Amino acid sequence: MPRRSKRRSSGEDSDVNVTPLLDIVFIMLIFFIVTATFIKEPGVEVDRPDADTAEAQRLVSILVAIDSDNTIWINQEQVPMEGVRSAVERLRRENPRGSAVIQADGGAHSEYLVDVLDQIRAAGVDDVVAVSVKQT
Repeated sequence: MPRRSKRRSSGEDSDVNVTPLLDIVFIMLIFFIVTATFIKEPGVEVDRPDADTAEAQRLVSILVAIDSDNTIWINQEQVPMEGVRSAVERLRRENPRGSAVIQADGGAHSEYLVDVLDQIRAAGVDDVVAVSVKQT
């Protein structure tokens, strides 16, 4: 029996090479993952006081919360006053250009706010703000 050879003409060969397309998609995915800034949560819901001069903050890398029981929270972990500086130094190494934000509950003692502020500044962060809710 003679062997038949099925040959396609050049017009029928319509395979598309998607390998370069996948390379570009993966490179873009890596780029977006590396350049993304993730929303950080302090780990506790804080009832912030109202203020007329409240402003939105950008490039926040360190988020500290003080609840009504004067408990300090950093990155969803409860931190004692003695551990604030080391926790902030660790976060500062991750993003040296970022600022620090302190969310203090309206029922928290102001001395804790001042002590936390001192610990953050001792860790080398000069751009520190205490946040509130814009009064409407």
